[in-house]
Amino acid sequence: MEFPSFLVTLLVVLSLFSLSTTTFAVVDTIRPSEILRDNNNTAILVSKQGTFALGFFTPTATSSKNRYLGIWYNKITGNQTVVWVANRCEPIKDSSSSLTINNKGNLVLFSGHSNNRVLVWSTNSSKQAWEPLVQLLDDGNLVLRDDKDANTTKYLWESFDYPTDTMLPGMILGWDLKRGLNRRLSSWKSSDDPCHGDLTYGIELDEPDHIAPQLLIRNGSSILYREGPWRGVSFGGTSNYVSVFWKNSGYEFVHNKDEIYFTYNSQNKSLISRIFLSQRISYMRWVEEQQVWESYYRIPGDKCDIYGTCGANSKCTIMGDKPICQCLQGFEPKNQNNLSQGCMMNNFVSCNDKEKDVFYLTTELKVPETKYTWASKSMKLDECNAKCLSNCSCSAYGYNSNLDGSISDLAIGTECVLWFGDLFDTRNPKAPKETLVGSNGNSKVKKAVIIIAVILFIGLVLIGYYIYRRRCINVLKAINLESFS
Repeated sequence: MEFPSFLVTLLVVLSLFSLSTTTFAVVDTIRPSEILRDNNNTAILVSKQGTFALGFFTPTATSSKNRYLGIWYNKITGNQTVVWVANRCEPIKDSSSSLTINNKGNLVLFSGHSNNRVLVWSTNSSKQAWEPLVQLLDDGNLVLRDDKDANTTKYLWESFDYPTDTMLPGMILGWDLKRGLNRRLSSWKSSDDPCHGDLTYGIELDEPDHIAPQLLIRNGSSILYREGPWRGVSFGGTSNYVSVFWKNSGYEFVHNKDEIYFTYNSQNKSLISRIFLSQRISYMRWVEEQQVWESYYRIPGDKCDIYGTCGANSKCTIMGDKPICQCLQGFEPKNQNNLSQGCMMNNFVSCNDKEKDVFYLTTELKVPETKYTWASKSMKLDECNAKCLSNCSCSAYGYNSNLDGSISDLAIGTECVLWFGDLFDTRNPKAPKETLVGSNGNSKVKKAVIIIAVILFIGLVLIGYYIYRRRCINVLKAINLESFS
């Protein structure tokens, strides 16, 4: 019996369509009865909207056969971009990997076959589930939850709690103080090794009250870059560009007794974006037409962004593309031939000196490092002044009155901050403008007070005061600073 040619064609088309829908069926969950195996760089899970994929991969920059379990952008096909790695320091040497849920309800990764299996990685959750389910969500979060629980957002474990080198929209960076969990980014060791590299990026807390947390990039134990503290719209000391980015990105900062973290969400849902840590932090977006990642801002952005470029008690200013170091008023260079070594007091008086103050005016300074600080959420200006003067270890104080509702670089919610020891990491975003405000004309050695007026990118002038003071055995010199950014 012969079929009409159009019918044969129709049967062939239907057959191909059936194969196509079977091959590309979206599977976003793993259940206890399922074992998923390494299938040579093909995704084993795909989120419902097809945004992210979970699977086994070998870094594209290597000739090795090391295999890793990771999450990548599913729709970016020609430039695989991995955003999370499970076994980042425990590579599997062949394609014998298998992924399943064990009898304790944890997602587990094995290498080897049958009775020779070796446990490589596990979610290691102590929380029990009646019906454990692993799901890859469309925000890139891999979650373990109880399918019997009506609350589908109650997770027993989630990959967002253990980020690698990438922050995605909706991800949290920061502290869960109850659990002692610190979510921070850490770079890959190299382009072909996802194990922990030298760089980390996250929130660091001031002790003991966590009033002025800061965002830091560290290279090993050394600080490479510092932002902070949080000032209501962004972290202090950030450029105008970053401040606008945070403002327009659905940025949220949470600071309470249980949690201190920040998160952001892309306002444009069609925009694929990420914050990526490699040699520095890059704010990136995917350009579909060119099939490339575009870095539209990076930090550190210049040499004055590098922590402590000019040493202690000095300020850094970019002129052209070079950092220029200048001592704060009342200080002189430790080494005239190398200003990057910082500055020291050029005169000293005793802690009990009652001489009148000399006032100076300067503009636009980044808040000094707040690691060694004390802060109060409720203190009057004269009380803040007296608090610093009563302690010879106090090297500076800041007061924020916000009388006009403007934004200060002091931590939001604080009125008085005291600094102890040398003052590090201050900078001018522009060339400095210093004006002598007044002097008592006394020829004797005097305390000096610097009032720093800060004009932010929004054009608001803040009210605040700083006193710099340094003690050498029983001697002291005080400098007072007003407002900074």
